[in-house]
Amino acid sequence: MRSAALYSDKHSIFRINAKEADPEAETQFSRAARELGIECIHANSPQAKGRVERANQTLQDRLVKEMRLAGINNMAEANAWLPKYIAAYNRLFAVVPKDPQDAHLAYQGTAEELTRTLSVQVIKTLSKNLSCQYQGELIQVETRGTGLAMRGAKVALHQHFNGTQELRWRKRRLVYTVMTKEQRQTAEADSKTVNERLDKVIAKRSTANKGHRPAAKHPWRNMPIGKSATDGKSVIR
Repeated sequence: MRSAALYSDKHSIFRINAKEADPEAETQFSRAARELGIECIHANSPQAKGRVERANQTLQDRLVKEMRLAGINNMAEANAWLPKYIAAYNRLFAVVPKDPQDAHLAYQGTAEELTRTLSVQVIKTLSKNLSCQYQGELIQVETRGTGLAMRGAKVALHQHFNGTQELRWRKRRLVYTVMTKEQRQTAEADSKTVNERLDKVIAKRSTANKGHRPAAKHPWRNMPIGKSATDGKSVIR
C-alpha cells in the first residue's frame, strides 16, 4: 500500500510539545492523519522550518495588499476573487516538478468513515451507571441489557463539523441522552425531595410498628405478676 507524508513544523496543531506528555499522545490533527495513513514529519532545523513557513508568510502579507487594491472588504467577495488570484500567482511562481506524477492518494473508505475520522474526538470513561460528563452536560447511555461490559469502558464522543455528535464504543454507535447542568440540578433536587419524603414515611411506619412502651415508673410495671391492671384479680395463664 502506498503511503503519504506531511512535512510541517512543530506547532501544537501537529504535535503535543509538553515535556511531561505521553509519548503516544496525539493531537486531533495527528490522530486524523494516522487514521488516513499519512505520516507526519516535523521539521527540526531552522532551514526546514523556513521552507515550511516562507510561502505562508508571503501569502499572508501579499493577500491583504492585493485584496485592498481590489476593493474587497468581505468574505463573499474574497472567496469569489481568490481563484483568479491563485491562477495569477501560480503563473508567476509555479515550478515544474521534477516528477510529474500526481502524489495524491484516493481515499478507500466510505464517506461516513471519513466524516468520523475528521471529527473532533473526545475519549471519556463510563461510570458504573453508564454515564459520563462533558462540558457541563451529563451523557447517559441507554442499553437494553444490564450493560455490565460497558462499565468503565472508554468511549469516543465524535463532534462533527455540522454541529451533530455521536457516541461510539467498539465500532458501535451508542444510544444516549444528554442532560444539561440545569436539568441535572432539577432532577437531583426532585430526587432529594422524594427521598426525604420516603425516609419520613419509613420512619413513621417503623415507630408505629414498635407500639407504645410505658414509662419506667408506670404503675403497670410495679404490679405483682398474675394481677389484672383493672381489679387486681388474678389472671389465669
